Amino acid sequence: MAIEKPQAHRPGPFKQANKPHKHGQHRSKGSISIATKGKVSVKTISKKRKVELSRAQRRHQSLQIRQNKRDEVLLKKRSLGGFESAPLLVCVVPLSKDFDPAWAVLKLTKCDSEAVVSTKAVVSTSPSGVIHMCIPKFKQRFAIVIPPINDEFAILDTMKVANTVLFMASAENGINSESEVIENWGTKLLLTSFSQGLPTPIIAVADLDNIPVKKRNERKQAIQKQINKWFPDERIMSLEKPGDELNLLRKISNQKQKGITYRDRRPHLYAENVEYLKKEESNVGTLKVTGYLRGIALSVNNLVYVPGLGTYQMSQIDAPTDPYSIEKKKHVNDQSAMNDPACHENIKVLEVEDDQSAMNDPACHENIKVLEVEDTLKQESLVSENIPDSMDAEQTWPTEEEIKDAQEEQKRLKKVKRVPKGWSSYQAAWIPDHDAEFISDNTDEDSDDNEFMDARSEEHSEYSDAEDNMDTVTESEILENDQHYDAQFDFATEQADLEKLKAAKSDLMFPDEVDTPQNLTARARFQKYRGLESFRTSPWDPKENLPIDYARIFQFQNFDRTRRRVIKELEDREGALTGWYITLHLKNVPQAEWNAFVSTNRPMVVFGLLPHENKMSIVNVVLRRTNLLEEPLKSKERLIFQCGYRRYIVHPVFSQHTNGNKHKFERFFQPDSTAVASFFAPIQFPPSPVLCYKEINGSLVLVATGNILSCNPDRIIIKRAVLSGHLFKVHKKSAVVRFMFFNRDDILYFKPCKLRTKYGRTGHIKEPLGTHGHMKCVFDGQIKSQDTVLLNLYKRVFPKWKYDECIASCLNGENNNSMDL
Repeated sequence: MAIEKPQAHRPGPFKQANKPHKHGQHRSKGSISIATKGKVSVKTISKKRKVELSRAQRRHQSLQIRQNKRDEVLLKKRSLGGFESAPLLVCVVPLSKDFDPAWAVLKLTKCDSEAVVSTKAVVSTSPSGVIHMCIPKFKQRFAIVIPPINDEFAILDTMKVANTVLFMASAENGINSESEVIENWGTKLLLTSFSQGLPTPIIAVADLDNIPVKKRNERKQAIQKQINKWFPDERIMSLEKPGDELNLLRKISNQKQKGITYRDRRPHLYAENVEYLKKEESNVGTLKVTGYLRGIALSVNNLVYVPGLGTYQMSQIDAPTDPYSIEKKKHVNDQSAMNDPACHENIKVLEVEDDQSAMNDPACHENIKVLEVEDTLKQESLVSENIPDSMDAEQTWPTEEEIKDAQEEQKRLKKVKRVPKGWSSYQAAWIPDHDAEFISDNTDEDSDDNEFMDARSEEHSEYSDAEDNMDTVTESEILENDQHYDAQFDFATEQADLEKLKAAKSDLMFPDEVDTPQNLTARARFQKYRGLESFRTSPWDPKENLPIDYARIFQFQNFDRTRRRVIKELEDREGALTGWYITLHLKNVPQAEWNAFVSTNRPMVVFGLLPHENKMSIVNVVLRRTNLLEEPLKSKERLIFQCGYRRYIVHPVFSQHTNGNKHKFERFFQPDSTAVASFFAPIQFPPSPVLCYKEINGSLVLVATGNILSCNPDRIIIKRAVLSGHLFKVHKKSAVVRFMFFNRDDILYFKPCKLRTKYGRTGHIKEPLGTHGHMKCVFDGQIKSQDTVLLNLYKRVFPKWKYDECIASCLNGENNNSMDL
């Protein structure tokens, strides 16, 4: 027998490796290369080489960063109001309805009485009523506009594009009473302005000359104290001395401009001149809007939006000669030089009385340059909805047998059985089907009405006794007072408001609790609902059972990533540059909508849209209730929204503002609360402020303010229905529950669902008892007799497609011109 050779030991991955001896010396480069065998660590390759700067280099680098920031600030400041840029747009708004801001503007136009070229103000007026001022001493140009005081939407639209808002207050307001200088109207206007996004503010006080000299300082301090509630860092400017108007303009020109994100990221324009050219044999035309471009560059292939008019395409962009520009190459301070015509060679002046005629002079339009003409291949489309394909889903046509069975089932469901009064559905089930007959549902109502009429016709009834004891009143007194009051009283609206308040109060006390119907099975009433093990962690497919309206909208694969990409592309945008005096040609503007807009007498504001902002989707906005309305808002109620530059009418669905992928539906938007409103609307990239109005008795009330959250159709809004049951018998952890269901089949249908109690116990249905809805339930702990058993059911809620573009005709009625902010 041969001797077997012993197998050699082969060390595996678990071989013991002793620690190397620490000899106190570093490893040589040769030993390291031998150990690594030429391999290089991934961290070493990918690591960015850090360059150590010397002290002088670090100082030089910080100086360069500081200088670049200064240059950026100066460039931004010089781009506003300069001779070669757009003038500073100043919106003058009074804080009292009785104050006339035209008086203050007149003082600003006559702020300098000296005939010196370097300080003389050149004043002209545009066809739209914008007052242009140019002061060479400040090297600034101003465009002052006064929006209509009686139209708050006009004030808000003007503030959207204004660089500075000049709030005018009267020192005489509230001096004879305890009321403040800012009236209730002004307070509501300030609240709306702050919610919308307020530009750079300046506060000026007038009528100080009418206050006694000894009391002026005291009155000024009182006004400053009231203004500090709204503007803590602003000092009021007075217009009592001759040089105060010039100081006010100097502060406007030197003040640091406050940016508004949603406005600065989009091109916008205040219309200086508007002209409508109707096409022959057509109801549409071309609208020519002229003004200074602000914000960012605007391309002719982009879409533009006009509040109150709609979204349109452009055919071309022109660059006419700026009629309000002033070019001054040298300053002359000599009084005698004013009479020298050579001093005025390089100054273009349009006088106030000759301004309108100069605008219509063809010579002014000789140098009109066409900047851009539309490119049909690159121009954005006006298509805002997707056209759904009804045959896109995998559906099969029903067979003849299925149609016949469905018709027989429909006939069977229409049969009504005549049963004795007081019988339940369980007792009616014993009557054969052939005894069923068609009867009217109004039989009981007619009998009740007849009994009521008979009771009133009896001679000795309580109604007749009450009438005998009443005092006699002449008919003329009743008709004179009651009929006049009833003419303005809407009984149907009154009843609807009463029912709404009752439902809101009940929902606040017992959230989501509903009564199980007795004349209908619970499995039929709640057939669209389902039970969840956990509202937070249980899965819910966002693409499950979507309505047909979701086939008409657009959705981003990643909304946040698309928003960042669109904002990044704004830096390389081409087209008409900021500060240019341009003319936009809006094509295919309907004449009916244009006539409705003209009848409102509102100033025209044009906003350029970012990519995809004309497509319809689901818009989610976060809202916070104001204290101007104490009534709750019901979901799917008609409301007017102003999201940034847009304004439209929708019927939103409210939900809780929580984390997670599921959000509970709110039947009512209660006062002093926060909620998320979801509705169908055009896409708009945040951040963007939101104002929510409700129309009450012909006036609009600001009911909520907030911001746009996202444009995500996958936001799952879950409506909860809570069925409550009462404890009938209790034995430790088990109990008999009644009044949650009223038949045996419903108990077996909802048996897999989990139960909970108001005292924190959880359990399940064990078995039904009898046929009248009693059931035996088992819980995880001792049940108290005063506890209530609850069953939660859930279903997804979708908003309704009720989007209405808020054009001028929507809010331009006799009762809608006023707005109670």
